[in-house]
Amino acid sequence: MAKAGKRSRPEPSAPTSSPPPDGALFGIVVRAYGLWFDVRLRNEDRILMSTVRGSVKRARRGTDLVAVGDRVWVVDVGEGEGQIVAIEPRVRSLARLARHTRDVEQVILANPDQALFLFARREPEPHLRMLDRFLILAESRDLPAIIGLNKIDDPARDLPEAQAFLADYADLYPIHYLSAATGYGIEELKADLKGKVTVVAGPSGVGKSSLLNRLDPDGERIIGEISDATGKGRHTTTSTILYEIGEQTFVADTPGIRALALQGVTPEQLPECYPELRPYLGDCFYSDCTHLHEPGCAILDALEAGEISSERYKSYASLRRGDTSD
Repeated sequence: MAKAGKRSRPEPSAPTSSPPPDGALFGIVVRAYGLWFDVRLRNEDRILMSTVRGSVKRARRGTDLVAVGDRVWVVDVGEGEGQIVAIEPRVRSLARLARHTRDVEQVILANPDQALFLFARREPEPHLRMLDRFLILAESRDLPAIIGLNKIDDPARDLPEAQAFLADYADLYPIHYLSAATGYGIEELKADLKGKVTVVAGPSGVGKSSLLNRLDPDGERIIGEISDATGKGRHTTTSTILYEIGEQTFVADTPGIRALALQGVTPEQLPECYPELRPYLGDCFYSDCTHLHEPGCAILDALEAGEISSERYKSYASLRRGDTSD
């Protein structure tokens, strides 16, 4: 298989705005409820429940003024409360259109450094087309992606099958084979999460909460069950929360990511979201090639030569034709 084309990745964000008022403390928003925001202070084991200073409220239009993941400056006003006095520019965000609007975004998570897309080896059965949509979401936002496959409870039995299942992705993305139940693969995953903000997404019932409990034993989360009738998981997360699992290391359990997967990605942008296709873009005979049927298509030639996975190409072709079914 040909190697994927590489794109430069922004470094994790750091304070870049004009100097904040004297005495302001730097932190990250870890939870939002209404007009209040929990801000975890950098280098301090403290959270300030904070509101936003009135002068700041005029700073942004068309998006949430403050969202989970935002880096902010806050003034400690006592009794565990604070006031947000400045907000750092966002490097990127995971967002969707707010209800009943066409140009106002609702930010699910600001400033993620990477995404961990978690599936299970079984119960519920993993679907590669759903994984592809998650990966398109990440690629379209220039967000580095990691694939996790949970419930590798017996590596001698489960691992060969799991590796074969994800063989087409092995040269494209880091893959972690995990067991939240036994701890298998957890230390290696922690190394990839260290010092970053990682958004965790995946179908319900794959063990996201169990994995977060394994990564952060002090912050027990509710674990959902698998429905015997449908084989699908029940949602246990209703709002985005950032959990600090180590020094400057955060993981975000986020609801509603599945509905975001293809939002804002046009058919013309889709080939860029498949890293194995990128090396061939620009080499086709037709400049507006759809890579579906045209003569002189570099991608179709690479497919015929076995340089591109046929299953991944089928995924691209299906989405390019407008088929959004799983």
